Amino acid sequence: MTKKQKKQLYKILAAAALYVLGILLPADEMILIAVYLVSYLIAGGDVLLRAAGNIRRGQVFDENFLMTIATIGALALGEYREGIAVMLFYQVGELFQSVAVSKSRKSIADLMDIRPDHANIMREEQWIEVDPEEVQVGEIILIKPGERVPLDGVITEGNSTLDTSALTGESVPREALPGNEIFSGCINLNGTLLMQVSKEFEQSTVARILDLVENASSKKANMESFITRFARYYTPAVVIVAACLAVLPPLVIAGAQFSDWVYRALTFLVISCPCALVISIPLSFFGGLGGSSRQGVLVKGGNYLEALAAAEIVVFDKTGTLTKGSFDVAEIVPAAMPADQLLELAALGESYSTHPISQSLRRAYGKEPDLTRIGQVQEIPGYGIEAEIDGSTVYIGNHKLMEEKAGVRLPEGPVGTLVHVAKQGAYAGYILIEDQIKEDAAAAIAGLKACGIKKTVMLTGDNDVIGKKVAAQLGIGQVFTQLLPADKVDKLELLMAEKSPKGKLVFVGDGINDAPVLARADVGVAMGALGSDAAIEAADVVIMNDEPSKLAAAIAVARKTIGIAKQNTVFALGVKGLVLILGAMGMASMWAAVFADVGVSVLAILNAMRALSIAKEKTLIKPVAADALI
Repeated sequence: MTKKQKKQLYKILAAAALYVLGILLPADEMILIAVYLVSYLIAGGDVLLRAAGNIRRGQVFDENFLMTIATIGALALGEYREGIAVMLFYQVGELFQSVAVSKSRKSIADLMDIRPDHANIMREEQWIEVDPEEVQVGEIILIKPGERVPLDGVITEGNSTLDTSALTGESVPREALPGNEIFSGCINLNGTLLMQVSKEFEQSTVARILDLVENASSKKANMESFITRFARYYTPAVVIVAACLAVLPPLVIAGAQFSDWVYRALTFLVISCPCALVISIPLSFFGGLGGSSRQGVLVKGGNYLEALAAAEIVVFDKTGTLTKGSFDVAEIVPAAMPADQLLELAALGESYSTHPISQSLRRAYGKEPDLTRIGQVQEIPGYGIEAEIDGSTVYIGNHKLMEEKAGVRLPEGPVGTLVHVAKQGAYAGYILIEDQIKEDAAAAIAGLKACGIKKTVMLTGDNDVIGKKVAAQLGIGQVFTQLLPADKVDKLELLMAEKSPKGKLVFVGDGINDAPVLARADVGVAMGALGSDAAIEAADVVIMNDEPSKLAAAIAVARKTIGIAKQNTVFALGVKGLVLILGAMGMASMWAAVFADVGVSVLAILNAMRALSIAKEKTLIKPVAADALI
């Protein structure tokens, strides 16, 4: 508990003690009244002050006003015990609310701890601590063991392991070596690192995350906005009804007692307090945002959480989203020489190229190429490379190079990116290069199907053969290939027409070319760890560890959040409606009013707090129709 919450608890206990004392001790009536009044002021003094302050500012109709009128009226009628009990239970409800909000806020605020305190930089031949905002791009900073990485950059010296859990939700440390890019907000666990800064603090990963977190709760879901509008008109309406209930019946009903109808009106006011709705609905969404952030999924607002819950169609980019975006040697198939010699020829021939495929060949070779063995090298755009290796002419490239330049006939090969090799006019074999599919990509598609997503689609700029192969491996229902960024938007428009009126389309991407599609989709989801700045800015949801399988979990969080909010709405309105009718008919006492107000509020708050534990549950994904969620 915070100091403020402890103070509130002590006030409740003190007021309750005096309340019990007044009940147990036989004393003079004036002494009892004094004890009850002191108990009332301790319990409700802050409510009275807030009501008075709001009235001065013209904000009359709120729960403080309702509680003040109802409890003072009860005291005026001599119902001291009931008036004090109402205020006591109201304060208990407020304490529950405060604790619940603190708990849900903490789950998001934990991310605020990723803000670094300082950066170590060399100034005047010594390392000094400066504010991260003072460090310029290109400067070298020192990161000591146990320190938080203050900015984004590339390691120039040293090796260590990094705790990235604050960013990605992953507890397994990651290795950090020279040449690796690392992100602000991670914790350096053991070794000392030197890092060259690649982004200013305002553009760093940690700054972007903090901005997302700080602004997330400002974007209300439709349900939250409805509750705000509802309370604005509901409160003055019930005050008017209560006033009519107190005054009109004694004037028109023969024998009606004015005091009886005033008591009914006061009971009606206590019952009508909209605390349960006003508190629990936003708390449900706040809890959902917190539950998502625990998994490393940042949802930029309750409105996007609500939209995720209604997802029907999920569209994926391929490279960097479902695949790792890095080429690797998948298979070596020799024809006239051993496999290791074939790889060696390819790596030597590609020694001077910076093409990603060339880099993958050198990585697979795993040795430093002996450049003395390489003579003249000529790169043939659109074909490959012609090189002189050990005095022999070697061709390394695609099928067009082999057939048109090397003059060899190719055997049938597998689907994918093939690097063919020919030496002295004889075919030597091929090497299969593939963009590796992410380990959890298949689980991501399976998870979406399990939670009732009607259609999964992949949009890619890659060729038709590779695109269809990846889609088939992952179980994606439809694939569009060889698309430019503008083509992706056109395809998305066609897919948008396929969803139901209440359904939503989700697009998941990572590259700068995905930004227009992310912005156009009902919900744009970006890969945050390696995704481009433009994609993250355009997206509504950011997956910080680049695992597409987190999307199904985010949808499960969203659906349970909406379910909890709906439960609270139906429960609060149902109970209040019933007790309001009973109160107006004189069949509900002030004690029933206490339950209808405070009891419903406490139960609704406890239910809303379940949204925080969503991330811990194992069986979240259940088929749900989108129409049932709106």
